[in-house]
Amino acid sequence: MQSTKQWDAITAFPRDINTTIVVTTKIQGVAKFCSLPNCYVYNMGKLSDDHSKQLLLKAADLEKYSDSSLSDSKAILKICDGQPLALSTVGKFMKKRSLMEGPDWDGICNQLRCHLGSDDSLDRVHQALMHEYTSLPSCAIKACLLYFAMFPSDHRVKPQRIMRQWLAEGFVEPENSLGDTADKCFEELLDRSIVHPIEVSNNKTVKTCRTYGMMHEYVMFKSLSENLIMLCDNGNYQNSKNNGNFQTTQHRCLSLQDSSISDSSSLDSDLSLVRTLIVFGKAGSMLNFDRYQLLRVLDLEECTDLQNHHVKKVCNLLLLKYLSLGGDVHVTSLPKKIENLKLLETLDLRRTAINILPKEVFQLPHLTHLFGKFKLPDKAIPSEQCKLQMVKGFIIDERVGYDAFLGRMKKLHNVKIWCESSATNTSLTSLQTAIQEFIRDEKDAKKDRRSLSIQFDACSEDFLKGWEGQYYLRSLKLNGKLEELPGFVTRLRGLKELCLQSTKLKAALLTALGTLEHLKYLKLIAGELDDFVLQRNALPSLVCIRFVLKSPTLPTMEHGAMPILKSLQLLCDGLNGLSGLQINYFTHLREVILDAGVKVNSTTIQNWQDAAANHPNRPKVILLNALDSTEGASIQGSAESWANKNGAETHMLPNGLMTESSIASNITVES
Repeated sequence: MQSTKQWDAITAFPRDINTTIVVTTKIQGVAKFCSLPNCYVYNMGKLSDDHSKQLLLKAADLEKYSDSSLSDSKAILKICDGQPLALSTVGKFMKKRSLMEGPDWDGICNQLRCHLGSDDSLDRVHQALMHEYTSLPSCAIKACLLYFAMFPSDHRVKPQRIMRQWLAEGFVEPENSLGDTADKCFEELLDRSIVHPIEVSNNKTVKTCRTYGMMHEYVMFKSLSENLIMLCDNGNYQNSKNNGNFQTTQHRCLSLQDSSISDSSSLDSDLSLVRTLIVFGKAGSMLNFDRYQLLRVLDLEECTDLQNHHVKKVCNLLLLKYLSLGGDVHVTSLPKKIENLKLLETLDLRRTAINILPKEVFQLPHLTHLFGKFKLPDKAIPSEQCKLQMVKGFIIDERVGYDAFLGRMKKLHNVKIWCESSATNTSLTSLQTAIQEFIRDEKDAKKDRRSLSIQFDACSEDFLKGWEGQYYLRSLKLNGKLEELPGFVTRLRGLKELCLQSTKLKAALLTALGTLEHLKYLKLIAGELDDFVLQRNALPSLVCIRFVLKSPTLPTMEHGAMPILKSLQLLCDGLNGLSGLQINYFTHLREVILDAGVKVNSTTIQNWQDAAANHPNRPKVILLNALDSTEGASIQGSAESWANKNGAETHMLPNGLMTESSIASNITVES
């Protein structure tokens, strides 16, 4: 089913209790529209590597090679990504090209993209992919999808990174416009399951994503054939029309992937017309920025041979709107000539060793996003026209004047701060004044997104005490030696997300959390928790709670605590059984997430399966193959699913990929 109108047209079926309608769709919005509040939406998973190989070899009539090493076919299986339709059509493509001595895995991978639009054995998958692309509702969304070709197929793309590049390129409209904004385009691609989330935060915000295997091949094929991008991979130019012999002279975007070009002047291409340059690995002579004139986007955060002298040349790219630098320890300073970049909107220095910014940065008239970990220069005062909305972030040391610094940023809504051990009482007092002014509740906060993160494990928490007045924040993160919950936290109007991280979180602090009536997402990260009781009616608006603990001392939860909780996430070392939790108390529970990366034993998993099977909602039990069980922990991973023996659903994330019957049908709704 491709739209909600088709569901509205279903009127001929009787609506008695025995009627069952099963709908398959790949569009999340359609699945939700077709389902009742208590209806079950099943996300269909991809095939395992072993089953994928079996299907691929069967379609290719090469079953006699089923005992060959799985690593031989790893690249082609990665492209097919466990999708039956892709596996069967690629298998037929292999059958036409199989050699007497066995399948040429590497050769098939290299040929696949070039033949995607011309070989009849790939026609079925090509038609399905083309339909997905042409059915996108606007040219802006199509351009945004094709831009994913700038990233390697297995690259975890940060949504904010690519959305800011879309904006700088002019594909989408600014945030407050009525047109296709970056957020709208990204949500549309997610809703259609064209872009898949890889890492998701505890508040369900997508942290990294990618296009799935065959869709990425199609995006590459389409972008290359329309001369949107020029791709250099391992020193070789790729073009779908001439099978790697690059001839076309004009391209909008250039992506260097693990390439080091010794002589860029030999390129048969006009680099002066390139508007986007993204580098993964070494770039060699392509870092000669005298050859670029129209660059809007320069993404070098994963460039490994960037040096300080290259950065000086960047300051001559007057049309630049997005600048991200890498180079790690080799990039240590930002020249004062950065003031030349009058159109710059995003400056990302997180992968450099730059720790002091020139004051000219804060005079840039269009700069809205500033990332890094830096100390403020002396007498650094933003201009009156400062448009900075996000500063993540700056270091507090012995300097003062933070109140005057933040006070000039009238549009600021997201701040991250690190307090060093060198911070003095005077500088912390200045910081306290600045923060109080930043979070003061004076505005109409209906659309207010103010967010604050403070890391103070190197200094005392005293500067957070004794605050008077009313304050507003939507999100707050505190990481340090927390002896008690700062009083201002309980008075924060609009607080929806809270993260607390400390070596040990004490009972008085934890009990005080129960008074936060409007909190929706809570994350607690600690070595251990004191024993405490979460009383009836505590945290009445909470929908998701995540515990990241070295010692799994979970609280006692009375019946009626967290009454609308939907997601219970237990990323705890050595979790043993249910740890005294009664999940039947949570009548709205939809999922329980356990951390398989810390060796949760099979008995504990079975206990949670049994508890989920006996719960009225039968919530999913999701096993996390942890990438990082600290503050940045993902709730996604990939592995084989545990067998479901008791009726409760158990998953290893991710899921939601394609079926054999249709590459556009992956969600089943039963009502």
